[in-house]
Amino acid sequence: MIDSKFDDIRPILDSEIKQTIANLVQNEGLRAAVEPIIKPVSWDMMSNIMLKCNTVEEFQVKIMFPILQHLIDSTTKGVKALGLDNFDNETSHIYISNHRDIVLDSAFLNIMLAENGMSTCEIAIGDNLLIYPWINDLVRLNKSFIVKRKVPVREMLQTSKHLSEYIHDTIANRSQSVWIAQREGRAKDSDDKTQVSLLKMLALYDNLNPIEALSALNIVPFSISYEFDPCDYLKAKEFQQKRDNPEHKKSPKDDLENMQTGIFGDKGRVFLNFGKSINEKLNKIDRNEQQSVILTKTAEIIDNEIHRNYTFFPINYIAFDRINNNNRFANKYTQEDVQRFYEYINKQVDKIDIPNKDTAFLSKKIIEMYANTVKNYLAATNKSEISN
Repeated sequence: MIDSKFDDIRPILDSEIKQTIANLVQNEGLRAAVEPIIKPVSWDMMSNIMLKCNTVEEFQVKIMFPILQHLIDSTTKGVKALGLDNFDNETSHIYISNHRDIVLDSAFLNIMLAENGMSTCEIAIGDNLLIYPWINDLVRLNKSFIVKRKVPVREMLQTSKHLSEYIHDTIANRSQSVWIAQREGRAKDSDDKTQVSLLKMLALYDNLNPIEALSALNIVPFSISYEFDPCDYLKAKEFQQKRDNPEHKKSPKDDLENMQTGIFGDKGRVFLNFGKSINEKLNKIDRNEQQSVILTKTAEIIDNEIHRNYTFFPINYIAFDRINNNNRFANKYTQEDVQRFYEYINKQVDKIDIPNKDTAFLSKKIIEMYANTVKNYLAATNKSEISN
């Protein structure tokens, strides 16, 4: 049972599902968003199935997973999970991963867990993405809890402590696993680094004993690798917008465009590669260190586990070689791969409509996105070559 003090951020309860779904099926915004995905199933048919759901698990199995499987079939060449045997399924965890797609990173995680006979996890989602009330209801119905970001600075500490307590309660008392991205927002250049501020929030539950607080969460890092990032051109566009105007900020409309592009765009092959629980390494950190040092070292442990578990595709190797102006990984791709690489980069840049469009800058930014994972892998493993 979830303590009522978490009512402001927790997911929808089974006892609330009937009313929540009754409201959702009447919402024209949800209908407009979902109807194109579910064809040839009609909205009326989908609504009837939704209204018969009595639990959150039933909603996930009957509604969310079939929709997600359809998206996997239509926008990817398959999603695979590796390394699930690295940790104990009987223990609840906090999964921490790199962040590529606003919606699908966590969705792919849950369907992979379900397909492998494991319990789905609760998902952290920022309130900045809850653009419409129906999105708020839908994600909370799908086991998401809210990370409040739009709060005054004077309230941030209490808000963070509240979230930390919720996550600890979820894992320790309810034996329910949780997913959270390693940073607020996606790494636009795919240079994946865990924010120390995230770990500081997680440790607020027991602020005087950060190693104990983090160990209690059973942190399992994992890597998400998309062959193609459908939002790469939108991220490059944002890089130029911020370069030309340092005050530029994305609008809710931009967030919606990123969500839609990420969901419906071609992703190629997708891999989720799970690392090992970090508790053994965490417990080797000197408890007498300052908290800032402990959290920094923890971030480095998580990053190392994420970086060493990437899956690579020809586009990554080619991008790395082009950025470094060499042929280090030429044995990992063909001339046909190189031709397709340039065709892809040019196609993505052509999609960008922006004043004073800087084609060379935009191309470089997209190439860097695909190269940085290789760079980070090499740094994490200290290897001269890549074996996978």
